[in-house]
Amino acid sequence: MPLLPPPYSARKQSPPPARSGTVKSSPRSRSLSVRKKNENSTAAPPPPKKHRFTLASLRGNYQPELSRRLFRLIKSENYVINSYETAGHEQKSVANQLSEWGEHTGDDAVNELSDKLGVLLSELGNQEEAFAQNLEEYRSILKQIRNCESSVQPSRDHKSKINEEIAKLRYKDPSSTRITTLEQELVRAEAENLVAEAQLTNVTRSKLKEAFAQQFVAVIERADKQTILARNGLRMLNLLDDTPVVPGETIPPFEQEKEANQILLDAEEELKDWSLNIEEEVTTNAHVVTGGVIDGIGAAASSIGSVAGSVVGMPAYRTTPQMGSRTPSRNVTPSPMLKSAAPPEHLVHPAIRHVSGSSSVASSSGERELPYPLSQSERSVGKSIMRRQESMLAMA
Repeated sequence: MPLLPPPYSARKQSPPPARSGTVKSSPRSRSLSVRKKNENSTAAPPPPKKHRFTLASLRGNYQPELSRRLFRLIKSENYVINSYETAGHEQKSVANQLSEWGEHTGDDAVNELSDKLGVLLSELGNQEEAFAQNLEEYRSILKQIRNCESSVQPSRDHKSKINEEIAKLRYKDPSSTRITTLEQELVRAEAENLVAEAQLTNVTRSKLKEAFAQQFVAVIERADKQTILARNGLRMLNLLDDTPVVPGETIPPFEQEKEANQILLDAEEELKDWSLNIEEEVTTNAHVVTGGVIDGIGAAASSIGSVAGSVVGMPAYRTTPQMGSRTPSRNVTPSPMLKSAAPPEHLVHPAIRHVSGSSSVASSSGERELPYPLSQSERSVGKSIMRRQESMLAMA
């Protein structure tokens, strides 16, 4: 009894007999076929990405408590993006395998239509990869909220630390003169924390709106384009005649090659002519400050210096919500430089100090750019902080 060859031995497979004569070997356009010129060399797909444990995975444990949850969310979104990229790559690999299989069936109609269907499947893979890129933009917007949370955490810690020191001194030595000094420092810490918390609220609301508007618009684009490709795929399937044949009957040749090419051209034109059309537009009332910082009470801190001087009228930033492109855009009209006294340094959030160039020492010109007009409530909050601080200094 002869031994069978091992499963790893190389064999040369003979080509299967043709079912309806010879298969057409006409030159193909790159947009109408997914087959390569050298059809015998098929490149193996790259191995799938694996999430390996590294020291970088421990960074989330050393993040500030305020930004730790969002840090993990952003990290998880990175895995989601990698999954969509892998799905797009595998989809294009399936398209090539479908075309290669159809070519070796020996059926003229299956050979032609499998190649055209492979083009549509390959384009579906491209849409998955484009969607992953849009998700990366959405993820980068979430990082701005995380960075703002990280900058606010030290302000909270400093405030709570002063409160703890005051409580300890009042318990151990109620007559200590250091209590008055700590109370004055607590007033400054509360003022700084108030500005930081207001900035965090404004940045969180604005960037959360912008981030998920980016994601939902990307979902709509992906769904619309996949619908276009799927609808034309159904049109392509109608060109395949599945009438049963009896043994010995000759299969008629495939004569709808022009119609199949036209379906691919129609799909390509529909993808080019696609535009975003949604009924519900996302509006925004956020005011953009120089450097990309969105702040409300920070502007109130800038106007506290008007107690010593007077603030002249301030032209507003005019924000016009638009939703014509991938993300909501803003048309911003910058305001001119305004003359006002520089605010105290402890009333300006550290993130704004570098952006707006504010410091405790006023510049020689005394000019500073204010971000947008202040509401009456913002002015009252800033003035109440100053009055409280002045009263504490007077008591000392």
